[in-house]
Amino acid sequence: MGASDRELALRAIDIEFQREVLDKLIRLETKMDSLVGNGQPGRMKLMEDKVSVLEKNDLRNSFHNRLVNGAISAAISLAIALHKYWMK
Repeated sequence: MGASDRELALRAIDIEFQREVLDKLIRLETKMDSLVGNGQPGRMKLMEDKVSVLEKNDLRNSFHNRLVNGAISAAISLAIALHKYWMK
């Protein structure tokens, strides 16, 4: 192999490497666009919206659960306090 053959082989390898790197960069850019969004809501925005809705529902359910637990506790306490009068 002469010097020019070696240079051609190195250039071919270099061009192949550059092509692979560019292909990977294009795939990365495409994935980033779908993740972040390219002029429209991306996956991250959609997930943030879903989490926000779930947090609101969790707060609402938490309030209702506390209200129901309080009512049940009050009824049980009242039943315990008044059981002597009912047993007569």
